[in-house]
Amino acid sequence: MDAPTAQREFSAYGLSHWIVLALFAVGAVLVVVIGRTHRNDATARRFSRTFGAVTLGIYLTIYVSTLFPPTLSRSVPLRLTDLATIVAGYALLTHQRWAYALTYYWCLTLSTQALISPALESPDFPNKVFLAFWTIHLAVVWAAIYLTWGIGMHPTWRSYWFAVAVTVAWVAVTFVFNSLADTNYGFVNRKPSTLSLLDVLGPWPWYLGTVAVILLVVWALMTWPWVRSESMSRSPVPIESPHSTNSQGI
Repeated sequence: MDAPTAQREFSAYGLSHWIVLALFAVGAVLVVVIGRTHRNDATARRFSRTFGAVTLGIYLTIYVSTLFPPTLSRSVPLRLTDLATIVAGYALLTHQRWAYALTYYWCLTLSTQALISPALESPDFPNKVFLAFWTIHLAVVWAAIYLTWGIGMHPTWRSYWFAVAVTVAWVAVTFVFNSLADTNYGFVNRKPSTLSLLDVLGPWPWYLGTVAVILLVVWALMTWPWVRSESMSRSPVPIESPHSTNSQGI
């Protein structure tokens, strides 16, 4: 007899994965539309706070579930997903610039990478691990999209360097903890056992350097258009002399 549907293992780019990606696309469009159609600041703040509270509530529920029983390998909130979810929820609640910066860079690259090559080893839908993984990853990427293209928050070069510094600090702390506890939070100490984009970036520890270079370049490319656009919008428009046409001749 075939195993129940709930017991089938999740497979990247299987039916459930494609459904999740379609849901992500629909949700991304919706949060942009919602953000741009807020009638006033009070409405925007109300929706953003609700979004943030729900995100943090879901994360807290999922995190508490990992404490029964607690284990070093899964109960310490050191995954970048943990930090990104907390920061994204806080950014939605407060619109603080530092929280937005981390949400923008972390969630639009590292969390999005998890959508493309999910390191998920669990039974397929509707298993609770499957639901928890996708709920969190969708929520944080939607949060970054909503804050940026919905209500119009933008990164700066200061945001860029802040995100770089915090990420380097996270890697250092996580590497030390992993080394002492024999864990692998953030895949800092070894690659995941499932197929991922890290597989094409070289062996450990060289892939860490490759990832660092890629992020520095990609994050810079994610910053430059916004900074340039803001700079151009602030540039004064030259006023032509009433005689400038005649002085150039016809």
